[in-house]
Formats: sequence, C-alpha cells, structure tokens
Amino acid sequence: MSSPTSPNTTNQQFPTSPETVDNALLLASLSSLGTPQFLGPAITSAATSTRSKLVIVLFSRLFNRAPGEADDNHSRLDFPSSRGISHTEQWDDVQRLLTFVYVQAFKTAQQKDKVLMDIDVLLRGLDENVPEELGRNTDIVFRVSGDSIAVPLPPTISDKRYVYLPAGDRLHENSRELRSETKQEMPSFYPVLALGGTFDHLHPGHKILLSMGAWITSRKIIVGVTDDEMLQKKANKDVMEKLPVRMERVRTFLRFFKPSLEFEIVPLNDVYGPTGWDPNIQALVVSKETLEGARSGMLLLWVMETGLFTLVSKVAAHRASHSLPPLRQFVIDVISSTSSCLDHADAEWLKNNKLSSTYIREWIVEKERGKE
Repeated sequence: MSSPTSPNTTNQQFPTSPETVDNALLLASLSSLGTPQFLGPAITSAATSTRSKLVIVLFSRLFNRAPGEADDNHSRLDFPSSRGISHTEQWDDVQRLLTFVYVQAFKTAQQKDKVLMDIDVLLRGLDENVPEELGRNTDIVFRVSGDSIAVPLPPTISDKRYVYLPAGDRLHENSRELRSETKQEMPSFYPVLALGGTFDHLHPGHKILLSMGAWITSRKIIVGVTDDEMLQKKANKDVMEKLPVRMERVRTFLRFFKPSLEFEIVPLNDVYGPTGWDPNIQALVVSKETLEGARSGMLLLWVMETGLFTLVSKVAAHRASHSLPPLRQFVIDVISSTSSCLDHADAEWLKNNKLSSTYIREWIVEKERGKE
C-alpha cells in the first residue's frame, strides 16, 4: 500500500484546466464537524470535471468507531486510535455536513446540465481500511492542495492519476464544539431503524435521508419503497423508475455507504409498512416538513415524497394495541429550503431549484422533447 499521507508523487498534478472524465473520486480530510466552506471550490471543480459519477470521501478521526459500536476486525486498521463521536448526539452536525457537500456538488452538476450525474458522499474514520473497490472504475482522483489523509490508500486509488485542487479560505470555517460523551442522553446507535419514500431517480435528498438513517443504525435498516400502484397520480409517471429498479438503487447505495449493515428493502403499499408489525424497530427518520405538518395533528410516517399521512395518535395506538414499543424519531432538517442550517445562497438555490424526483422527471421529459 501507499503511504498514509501521500500518493504516488509521479501522479500528482495541479492543472490549470482539469479534463473531463466519466468517473472521479474526491478525497478530503476534516478536523471538525463545522461546515467545510473551504471544500467548496474543490467540490465545484470536481463536479465540473466529472460526467457520470463523483464519489466524495470525507476522512476524519471523528468518524472512527464510536462508543458502543461493534468492532469489525475486517474493516478496521490494527493500530490504536481515538474513539469517534456519538452518532445520535451529533445528528444535526453530520446532516448539516452532508447537506453542504451534496448541495455544492449537485448545484454545480445542475448548472452544467448534468442533472442525472451520480453523486455519493461517504464518511470514513481514520481507523478504517479503505476498500480496493472504492478506486475501481475511477478515472481520476481529486485531492485538496495541502491536505493530508492519514490512512493507507489501496493501489486501486494510489496508482491513479491525481489532480490537486485549491482549497478555499479556512479562516471563516465554522467549527463546532462536540457534545460531551460523559453523560449521553441516548445510545450512540439504534439496532434497527426504519424510513421510507418513493426514491425515484435517487438524488442527493434521498441520499442524505438514507445516509443519516444508516449513520445511527448499528445492525439493520428497513426501507419502505412506495409501490408503483400508489404512484399513479405522480407527474410524468411515464419516466418514473419501476419499483424493482428503485429498490435495488436504494440497496446499492446503502451497501456503499455502510456495508456492515443488514438491509431490508420492502415495497410500501400501506400506511404503516413494517412499523405496523415489527417489534424490533426502535427509531424512525422523519423530515422537518413532517413535524410542521404535525402541528395540525398529522405525521408523515414514511418520510419525504410518499404523501402517506396518518395521525400520530393512530400510529401510537396501533403499536400499543399490538404490544409494540414506541418509536424514537430523528428529524432531517437541513434539506428544507427554509432551514437555518444552510447559508443564504444555498437556501435560495434550494428554494428555486427543487431537489426532488419531480424536478428530475420534468428535466428528463424536456430533454426527450428536445430530441423530437
């Protein structure tokens, strides 16, 4: 393997005009969970120079094995390292981080009319082995000038051609204090978690939802994918992906983000989904819009785009009547266009350019019309 801190020096380049490639990696390290504004220029350059798939990998000691996390000897390095953060207690900070990175990349792709470009963001600790699969089918590796990544990189990455991109200003980096781990209010993980959605043309909004669900899950994540029959009234349904395609894309992404989990991807054809009968589910992921809707007594049980609403009391009563434990809710806040977690420019962009499957289907239809 190559040195933990530097790749093959013969491959290092700092071009004035990066070429365009099909598939690219962007590797960067983080010292805090503050919004990494300094990565903005590098993310923009990498997204501009990529046609099909961009994978952004963020390395940090904060993502090391967390308190209460099982020790997977197959994926961890041998040398001792510090423990990572509590996944549940730093929920807000991590979703803010993911959203910033996804928005920068997708905003650039959209501006370049590459709406279908596949963008993935991975979080990796400094105590993890970097799998060889990560570098396969990659044409180029982007790095940030002056950045050092203290983990060994496999030959599938270290032997690739490197392009170093300039970093932005770190003076205004928004660092955040971590919550104390000495008196945790909740476990770092929940063994089994559920969430759901249509997941049509899997986009960054979906991936933030899935990533955050996997982030706080230690054993199994259950994802309900809305059945085709329940989506007949969707706009431009003719270009909507079929259920098997949507389910497989969800499974593929989750396996890429956190391969240690067990995945149960199921069709969703009623209000409750597995939450109506599975006693092992301890937590749900819900959106900010969900909670705002709850003020009128309504709760979106299956998150995001499903359009399936039910009374909170009805869900609670159903689980209680079947001797099922209550569910802990975690809120996805930052993908809302009114979220205070985004700066003004990104919030305005999100408001005017919907991060939604509806927008993507409209884009596809317009492209097809242009070919006629």
